[in-house]
Amino acid sequence: MKRHFREIGIDCQNTDFTAIAIGDMAGDVFGNGMLLSKHTRLQAAFNHMHIFIDPNPDAATSWEERKRLFDLPRSSWEDYNSELISQGGGIFNRSAKSITLTPEIKKMIGTKKAAMTPTELIKAILMMPVDLLWNGGIGTYIKSKSETDTDVGDRANDALRINGGELGAKIFGEGGNLGATQLGRIEFAAKGGRINTDFTDNVGGVACSDNEVNIKILLNSLVGEGDLTKKQRDELLYAMTDEVSELVLRDCYRQTQTISVTQLKGASTLKEKVRFIHALEKEGKLDRVIEFLPSDEELAERAASGKDLTRPELSVLVSYAKMVLKETLVTDEVSENPYYRQLLVQSFPAPLRERFNAAMDNHPLRREIIATKLANNIVNDMGLNFMVRMHEETGASDAEIALCYSIAREIFALPTTWSEISALDNQVDAAVQTEMLYQLRRTVRRATRWFLRHRNKALTIEQSIEHFAPCFKDLTDNLHSYMVSAESEQIRKNATALADKGVPAQLAMRIVSLSSLFSAMDLAEVATQSKRPTAIVSSTYFKLGARMGLHWFLTQITNQPVQNHWQALARASYREELDWQQRTLTDVVLRSFDDKEQDVDAQIDAWMDANDALLHRWQQMLSEFKTSQSHDFAKFSVALRELMLLAHNCDQRN
Repeated sequence: MKRHFREIGIDCQNTDFTAIAIGDMAGDVFGNGMLLSKHTRLQAAFNHMHIFIDPNPDAATSWEERKRLFDLPRSSWEDYNSELISQGGGIFNRSAKSITLTPEIKKMIGTKKAAMTPTELIKAILMMPVDLLWNGGIGTYIKSKSETDTDVGDRANDALRINGGELGAKIFGEGGNLGATQLGRIEFAAKGGRINTDFTDNVGGVACSDNEVNIKILLNSLVGEGDLTKKQRDELLYAMTDEVSELVLRDCYRQTQTISVTQLKGASTLKEKVRFIHALEKEGKLDRVIEFLPSDEELAERAASGKDLTRPELSVLVSYAKMVLKETLVTDEVSENPYYRQLLVQSFPAPLRERFNAAMDNHPLRREIIATKLANNIVNDMGLNFMVRMHEETGASDAEIALCYSIAREIFALPTTWSEISALDNQVDAAVQTEMLYQLRRTVRRATRWFLRHRNKALTIEQSIEHFAPCFKDLTDNLHSYMVSAESEQIRKNATALADKGVPAQLAMRIVSLSSLFSAMDLAEVATQSKRPTAIVSSTYFKLGARMGLHWFLTQITNQPVQNHWQALARASYREELDWQQRTLTDVVLRSFDDKEQDVDAQIDAWMDANDALLHRWQQMLSEFKTSQSHDFAKFSVALRELMLLAHNCDQRN
């Protein structure tokens, strides 16, 4: 719920907001939810017996009263102190034949009627304008207009039920299960409502159970071996409650975060999501009808009208992405890789990591825990369609993709940067945060593809990280000294613009530099092959790229619109090819260097003068690109071939 509020510009922990709710304070889901912000202005709620109405509640005093009710052994809305209810409100029995509406209630629900039946009043409450509808009760109250009450299968609430398009709340929080049908959620989301699914909002309970089971299996084995008494086990379990809660909440936070990042670019990325759906169907993993996912015809209509999948639909696909990936990662390539042991260890609270680290290797679910944690990280970091996209672009196995992702993730310091961005919650606009996360995801995806193409498979994950990380750090620290002044100044301007939105200066610089930092892998390879200092290699690479217009050309490739999957693949391959040719040219130029001359610019000048005739053809081609506003894919292909021939002909070894 905090994410929903934050993404519509409200800090629900410091700003009052209106709410209606289903349930009462005696219910743990309802009661806990209605106490998690002291700025909740609960205007109306109902359970099976009562309708509670407080048209103009005071956030502070009403919170205290709800807390009092929650702490009672048992309570109902009748236990609420009526003197604290604002004028015109009250507590009404659902068994009443009719309820007289006060002027305050009429204004709240937007009616001129003098009275309503309890059923009519509840329906009016569900349709009234409000920030949040919190479902903490039992029953299905929202369906789609295409469904009948018989389809829903909850006869007890047929008279109360409304359609998703009629729901008046901005946000629907599903503390209870089955509060809405999936089609009802989709209808509500399609009109702009903020909603996930009940299994997404309720994932904390499942995640907590999973952690509990894994911990108990470990501890019970220690009890059985005499390393721990049952009393010690129970005391240890109780002592770890708060840390397990933090582990669970972090997983919940990350899951809704990946939905937001995936949703950021809207319909422009719909084709990728459709390919993910098709991939699942080909493997027999997904039945669209059962999951209420749109048909290909419906998806085509959405694409034509610029509409994306809704959050409820994305919630389903994120779940499938994790489930299917986890199954494929239960393999020796992953579970027997020493690098991934950290996923096993980190899945347990600190006391267990400190005292029983070695015993974790004998956990009967060791392989499954590692696969689950890795799958969660991949989907949370990279999105639901990442694995399918990497497989289509490279043909690599899931295990190999996971391995290359792990290398890229560490080299680009994704966990640290991701945490820094997340720490800005309610400090910067949520859209700014999400865009930064998207750019980070995009860069790590490109780096993963690089390793799938060029990784030295003789090196372990740790050795690969050790090989490339120093160059990445050097580039991060010294990027501007390696670039031409115009490009450096543009990056500084972009960083300043981002910092002006509240992003810390250092983080802003790191984000706007990601495209340039991506070159770290190529630079590390050239430095190794040429046996020259990283500083000389990096300076040559960036200055040569600027002088030859390669950076401008990369921008043209990146901005080239794509109409289908194959064009998207072509654009990605063009970017890769250009990176490779810039790397090759850098190596060629470095071979021509006079070791006595320390000025990189002078060395590049000398090389360009010596190869002026060969460079002329490339410059002519760039000029033709610059005279037209749009380009077709054939032009890029021809230009890149020309660049390849240029590198070949300028190489003194040929």
